[in-house]
Amino acid sequence: MYKNILLAYDGSDLDQQALVGCQDLTNWPSAQVTLLTVVPNFYTSIGMEGVFVGTDNAHDHQLQTEILNRGVRALKAAGYDAQGIALTGDPAIEIANYAKQNNCDLIIVAHQHNANWAARWWGSFKSKALIEIAHCSVLIVILKAS
Repeated sequence: MYKNILLAYDGSDLDQQALVGCQDLTNWPSAQVTLLTVVPNFYTSIGMEGVFVGTDNAHDHQLQTEILNRGVRALKAAGYDAQGIALTGDPAIEIANYAKQNNCDLIIVAHQHNANWAARWWGSFKSKALIEIAHCSVLIVILKAS
């Protein structure tokens, strides 16, 4: 039985709703649940020199935190022992590191199949990368494309 579950999401309302409403959570009613969001670092190229500077993502972090807080309230209202964490960095690495440092025994992430081949090719590979570096089990919740 899983005792320390990490729900990781990209901040989209659809992704959060899928994870917070994940039916598999009902199998672990006594687990500690952490809802984790990671705001990626974005870099912008300046000129021909190839110099990179980080963009200001304070607004993105604030939006992610607001969505995170709604999710934590929803989990607590459903009776779970829940907390929320917002980090900045590479999502897969931050999720895996947090899970290991906090002895999580299950990571749950959402994945949406893209119908467009270009979207699949250039889209996020967070779930694939995460399963390669995670120290524990990873449950991937498939979202229905609208």
